[in-house]
Amino acid sequence: MGFEIVDRYLLGEPVSKPDVVAAILAERSPDPAAQPFYRAFEAVGARAADEAFVALRLILAGKGSDDAGVRRLRALAAVARNARAGDLASLAATFKRDRAILSDLPHAEHLSAPALAALTSAAEAAFRKELA
Repeated sequence: MGFEIVDRYLLGEPVSKPDVVAAILAERSPDPAAQPFYRAFEAVGARAADEAFVALRLILAGKGSDDAGVRRLRALAAVARNARAGDLASLAATFKRDRAILSDLPHAEHLSAPALAALTSAAEAAFRKELA
């Protein structure tokens, strides 16, 4: 099952949430752990929390959906998304909330455009590594 659209959405690329839900529901995995997520996406559609996408991604990557894994992947996605958008306030809030689980990423209060691009790349690489 391809998750490119889910990853692109989580990492802040211009992908609509309804398109992500439609893609997930169109290509379902038979994994029993994924079935409650599919039912939830059917029921709430694009109102589903992004954390549900994160948890499903982890499950289907064979990583399980424990809280620590979901928090780490969610934080990495938030860093990539906020750095890509140049949203320094949200970026600072993410680092403040999740400092311990983001300790492997560079952090600075005022980031230049090249530093934001490098941070985006680092967060995306760490995101993909968590799913490998």
